Amino acid sequence: MTDVTLAPTTSALTLTLTDVERAEFGRLAGLLADTAPGLVDDPAWVDAARLLSCQLPVRLRETIRRYRHDSGVDGLLIVNNLPVDVAALPATPTVPESVERAATVPAGIAAMMALHIGEILAYREEKTGALVQNVVPVPGREESQSNAGSTPLELHVENAFHPHRPDFVGLLCLRNDHSGTAGTLVSSIRRALRLVPDQVRDVLLQPRFVTEPPPSFAAGDATPVHAVLDGDPADPNVRVDFTATQPLDDEGKLALDQLRDAFIEVASSLVLQSGEMAFVDNRIAIHGRSAFTPRYDGHDRWLHRTFVHLDNRRTRAHRPNNGHVLS
Repeated sequence: MTDVTLAPTTSALTLTLTDVERAEFGRLAGLLADTAPGLVDDPAWVDAARLLSCQLPVRLRETIRRYRHDSGVDGLLIVNNLPVDVAALPATPTVPESVERAATVPAGIAAMMALHIGEILAYREEKTGALVQNVVPVPGREESQSNAGSTPLELHVENAFHPHRPDFVGLLCLRNDHSGTAGTLVSSIRRALRLVPDQVRDVLLQPRFVTEPPPSFAAGDATPVHAVLDGDPADPNVRVDFTATQPLDDEGKLALDQLRDAFIEVASSLVLQSGEMAFVDNRIAIHGRSAFTPRYDGHDRWLHRTFVHLDNRRTRAHRPNNGHVLS
């Protein structure tokens, strides 16, 4: 496999499509956009997206497969030169809980990429279970610790409170902010753990923390008591939201503070531009958002967000009719 590079500020697996590959992906996304019933959340449309994803350019499929096997030290995959036509985009949405229901070329890009990693999914209590969600600034919610805000968003695992968190989070950039500098902050436990003393790691491996649902969820309870790190202590998974995760004792608070400091020290900013898509391994990487100033003029920052699971059987009892939405 050629022309697969590493991003300059991280060891993210990065692929830039050739113009020929871009055109081929655009053809597939156009076919999907025109596929009946033309609704992103319809099972027949998702089935069509899954089949068409098998025809994606070979280098892209190889890179996705490599990333799925091991997401690397930073847990990131970045694909550039995707067929997003900025001139053809409508105005950036400004309504709360914005989602993509009607099939479009960008929604097809996001869905096919997600479905080639695993199974696309959503949550009934978050944006009414839409599979492709809009991350856009919403008037009046600038200070919100959610995807509708425009002030700094604290580092977090996506849906850290939920027992069936996504394995991967996809972010497709349709537009960046007016300055072109708004970034997604990313950090990895595979980097941060090197800065955490053994005694702090031991505390984080113990069930001494609880996490509240984020503002984007219409309903949901705080977690049972859980550990922040689990799995192999030498290469653990992480489960934390530095806004919503609370320690149950002073030792846990100190450990959480030290972990946050370590994550910040090794964090980098991923500044996506139109036609670029990133996947974040939600098991080992956390992410946030830098501040930006929206103008609400139709040209503000706009991302499509998708969630991916690798094993649908884990959640079968929680997905009515074997669908794609967790209840």
